Amino acid sequence: MSEQTKVPGKFVREEMGEMGKAIGLLISGTLVYHHCANRNATLLSLLSDVLIVLLFSLAILGLLFRQLNVSVPVDPLEWQISQATACNIVARLANTVGAAESVLRVAATGHDKRLFVKVVICLYFLAALGRIISGVTIAYAGLCLFCLSMLFQSSTGNTVLNRRNGEILD
Repeated sequence: MSEQTKVPGKFVREEMGEMGKAIGLLISGTLVYHHCANRNATLLSLLSDVLIVLLFSLAILGLLFRQLNVSVPVDPLEWQISQATACNIVARLANTVGAAESVLRVAATGHDKRLFVKVVICLYFLAALGRIISGVTIAYAGLCLFCLSMLFQSSTGNTVLNRRNGEILD
């Protein structure tokens, strides 16, 4: 455990934060699934709908605040992420893509026969699953499993999103 989690009461807030992230992710995923699967719409349609709703919501709030002479304490145009956060996001993405690329390269060259067979079986299974179920449904099921694992790990104290790159669970 890190020093931050040993502070009394701090661990409970971190656990609730992880549960909130999982529940928020599950709700967002459910809305995306409903929009794409049940309405047979595309992700581009979803993105444009979200931007329209945000634009009109901000316009209405701006008019309301101006009418009530309420000053907005934080200007959304000044919101920024730190350079360290941006570098961390890019590093994690690069590590994930690099790891997947190296696994596929080793499997394709045939140096590791067991890995090659595992990749072929996995790809065959995903292709068969894709013929049976739509891709949006598979993505939603994966999101639900990820959220359940986040909830389970937050209840045991091992959180997924708070680990550093390469850190192994006990």
